[in-house]
Amino acid sequence: MIDHDRLFKELISTFFLEFLELFFPQVIAYLEPESLKFLDKEVFTDVTAGEQYEVDLVAQIRFREQDTFFLVHIENQSYPQADFGRRMFRYFARLFEKHALPIYPIVVFSYDTPRTPQTNIYRVEFPDKTVLEFNYGVVQLNQLNWRDFLQQENPVASALMAKMNIAPSERPRVKSECLRLLATLRLDPARMKMISGFVDTYLKLNAAEEEIFQTEIAKFESAKQEVVMEIVTSWQLQGRLEIVMRQLNKKFGAVTPKLEERIRQLSPSQLEDLAEALLDFTNAGDLVAWLNGVQG
Repeated sequence: MIDHDRLFKELISTFFLEFLELFFPQVIAYLEPESLKFLDKEVFTDVTAGEQYEVDLVAQIRFREQDTFFLVHIENQSYPQADFGRRMFRYFARLFEKHALPIYPIVVFSYDTPRTPQTNIYRVEFPDKTVLEFNYGVVQLNQLNWRDFLQQENPVASALMAKMNIAPSERPRVKSECLRLLATLRLDPARMKMISGFVDTYLKLNAAEEEIFQTEIAKFESAKQEVVMEIVTSWQLQGRLEIVMRQLNKKFGAVTPKLEERIRQLSPSQLEDLAEALLDFTNAGDLVAWLNGVQG
């Protein structure tokens, strides 16, 4: 199961200003970037329904050249939900009651289907008047064309193209373009790994697609091709590591964190050797002895 909320929260909190710059540039124009602060997890209890609701992401930031602050609330919605606007208004009301600050609400609709355009308004109406008209920003990924973001040198674009409106035949091309764009950005290894992992999670390719993907990479200029191949190699190594860990856990039960850390330090060739050697292991002691032999 993919933890959609965690992946999107991690991406947007890491590249918060870049997210706003990509989708809400008008907000960037009046905020003070240096004042950005994320609030602790906000949990609200619905006494009537007997349920708890956790807000995805709330940031506090100052208006530019002012002493006053406002909140930006971003909610990722990974599945269709009837009357979702009411939930956004509920969050707005609770946050406003607690913090007494202006709130800019945004929802990211990240599910693949349906592709029906989602509303950005929640109303409470009577025949003779409208009591409430609550507006919130909407980023509906399955309504966006990935081609429109190819020239956006923005890490959020590099990641989210993987969740936009993609025809099945375009999946290998989109994955390669996500990485091409990522290769143009000067990111530290940790942030690059986060984005590449996001892309790989949502664009898992079959064997036929993988061949097309490799063909697309071969068209890149040498500098970008080198960066992309390093990313692909890291994916392959991570996949190999996960297979070895599953085999060991199945054979001996849960591997201790200390042993897992030692396995993660193995080189690609050593990991290949372990995958073959573990077939002859009879207990966890054999694993320890093998690791001692290769790690000294």
